[in-house]
Amino acid sequence: MSISLVAGLGNPGRDYEKTRHNLGWIVLDALAAKHGLAWRASSRFEAEIARWDFAPGRTRWLAKPLTFMNDSGRAVAALARFHQFAPDAVAAVYDDLTIDLGLVKVTVTGSAGGHNGVASLLEHLGDGFARYRLGIGPKEPAQMELTDFVLGKFSPEQQIILNQKLATHVDGLDLLLTRGTGVAMNQLNRRDQK
Repeated sequence: MSISLVAGLGNPGRDYEKTRHNLGWIVLDALAAKHGLAWRASSRFEAEIARWDFAPGRTRWLAKPLTFMNDSGRAVAALARFHQFAPDAVAAVYDDLTIDLGLVKVTVTGSAGGHNGVASLLEHLGDGFARYRLGIGPKEPAQMELTDFVLGKFSPEQQIILNQKLATHVDGLDLLLTRGTGVAMNQLNRRDQK
């Protein structure tokens, strides 16, 4: 099944802008900008949403849940239920500490891996959604609290890497949406992206 709903995970509010945990929003904003899509707030779905009519009679929705990261699944599942999308028609775009900064990995199944936003998706939506995992690792310094790290902003050096990789991240997400998870995993997971 093709992907009809793309959810970027992050936290609303100025305090969380440009933090590592909002990388899903950053990449989804860039995808929306690339395709000339406009965001609008939807109180019904507790999200900012953008409608993407990408082919005659074919619509895809982008969503940024406003429920905060730990409750992302509530907003995503509400949108999926309304549009009658099964979990395999949904893609989640989010930060992943286990992947080096600048790299991407596409997966379909697995645990939440300690990511509260993914845990919420699994709870409210169920498994089977595509996962577009954006590297923010490694955690440095190693002794830093996990929460402090993911809610921290990128260092100037990391921001340079992110700026260089943003278009590549968007192109990879476009590949996932147009060619499917199999092709995206084959091309994005195997390639030496450094």
